[in-house]
Amino acid sequence: MSEKLEHEKAADIIAYEETDLHEEEHDRPEPTEQDWKELRQVADELPFSAFLILIIEFCERFTYYGLSGPFQNYIQNPAPPSYPAEQAGAMGKGQQTATALTTFFQFWCYITPIIGAIIADQYLGKYRAILLFACIYFVGLVILTATASPMGIENGAAFPGFIVSIIIIGLGTGGIKSNVAPLIAEQYQSKSPYIKTLKKGERVIVTPQATYQRIFTMFYWLINIGSLSSIATTELEKNVGFWPAYLLPTLMFIPGIAVIFFGRKRYVQAAPRGSIFLEAGRLIKYRLFTVKGSLDDCKPSKLAISHPELVEKATWDDVFVDEFKRALRACTVFCWYPIYWLCYSQISNNLISQAATMWTGNVPNDIMQNIDPITLVITLPIMDRIVYPTLRRYGINLGPIFRISLGFFFAAVGMAYTAGIQSMIYANTSEYPISAGYQIPSYVFVAFSEVFASVVGNEYAYKKAPQSMKSIVMALFLLTNCFASILGFALVSVAVDPKLTWMYTGIGCASFICSILIYIIHHKNDATDMEDDAIGRTGDAQKEYESQGKKATEVEYELEKN
Repeated sequence: MSEKLEHEKAADIIAYEETDLHEEEHDRPEPTEQDWKELRQVADELPFSAFLILIIEFCERFTYYGLSGPFQNYIQNPAPPSYPAEQAGAMGKGQQTATALTTFFQFWCYITPIIGAIIADQYLGKYRAILLFACIYFVGLVILTATASPMGIENGAAFPGFIVSIIIIGLGTGGIKSNVAPLIAEQYQSKSPYIKTLKKGERVIVTPQATYQRIFTMFYWLINIGSLSSIATTELEKNVGFWPAYLLPTLMFIPGIAVIFFGRKRYVQAAPRGSIFLEAGRLIKYRLFTVKGSLDDCKPSKLAISHPELVEKATWDDVFVDEFKRALRACTVFCWYPIYWLCYSQISNNLISQAATMWTGNVPNDIMQNIDPITLVITLPIMDRIVYPTLRRYGINLGPIFRISLGFFFAAVGMAYTAGIQSMIYANTSEYPISAGYQIPSYVFVAFSEVFASVVGNEYAYKKAPQSMKSIVMALFLLTNCFASILGFALVSVAVDPKLTWMYTGIGCASFICSILIYIIHHKNDATDMEDDAIGRTGDAQKEYESQGKKATEVEYELEKN
């Protein structure tokens, strides 16, 4: 079947699904004002296609955490004479080189989502972008595994192979990362709340807000299930070697690619708009230099009155302006996140070093960080199935801004507790070190912070982005990790004894102050959350907007030339 026919067939499937959806939504009773006061809100059922994409995310995160877990030892330590080894290694490049390369890999993995988002929103669409970057990812995995073989290490192929592979893998994971969460959420197409009667006779309000909350809770839960793969790969590197440690995540990635490909006819896919950057740029240009008013003044309906000569040159519509305003409000919230990620990053570096100065028994110090995902694996289902429904039952609906503020608060508590533990270590005059068990609350508090700040950040990035810019806004949210890395580099000078207590205290205080400021500055967004989420197009209006993308691009290029 030709690409054109395949595309037309996919379009027919989507159109058919949308028609069914609209007919079904038409028959659903809308809640009245009294219903909103009396009935609790619940999440809707998720389509099967959403679960397929969740499998893809699980396989990718299993692969990512599984292969990155052994990186530090792989680079830092020389190859042991035999296995099982007391200390696993391969290259013998030293700690400084190892830390520099692993830091670069993390930084690169949070820059590349911008590339993946542009390709998806501007050219290919999310599904095709994920398929493309999954293939790129797999090439990097093969190179990494092959050069980690005993023959590869012996012949000096490990180091150049590693450099090439992390660049390719980083590009692949970034391209997937910015698109997979929006594609999962995109499978749920309902935009309006409706009344539903449960089997036990209770009438409830099914809302998109509660449904997206469930989607991203499940999404983050599977990320943390996948992250536990590092337990297996670090054991493999120590007892067998690095090639099986990298082969396991490589093999796990294959089912993910298979689900991407064979499930393609089931996915709801939004077409790429094609002209979004030019449109956004020209809208801002109109706002600042041409109209010299607010963004609302740049709506075609307003231009027809104030600047009729500009109406034909405006390639956007009124809805795009409203969506763009909503996205800008979301991006201002993301500006706080580097402080949060700075707190979060302590569990993968300084807390590991802290554990090395404590008594761990027969447990390796770097395995302590797995307390965080284990806590999340337990906590997230409890929040989704018990805590949130119970709160809704009593009419308490936690808005996204409140939950983000709460996440920052828990991160601050985690850092404050860690500062206390560090003080205990400094004050300890006994010949026996303090037990690493004291660290457990640090990881638990950080995990609680993720339930709110990280999960809700993903949810907020999707809900508040225009339909044509879902991947871009998600990539901007992920980009805040890069700025946290820059802050982390700036704190290297104080991340040494005896200054660690003050470092933990400082970043904990910063997160606490941010939690307060976020709520004070942005809490009004919670009051309009449902109204903002309802902004958008459905059915024929959305298709018409997408079909204008190529034409809009041509018009804008012509305008720029003139």
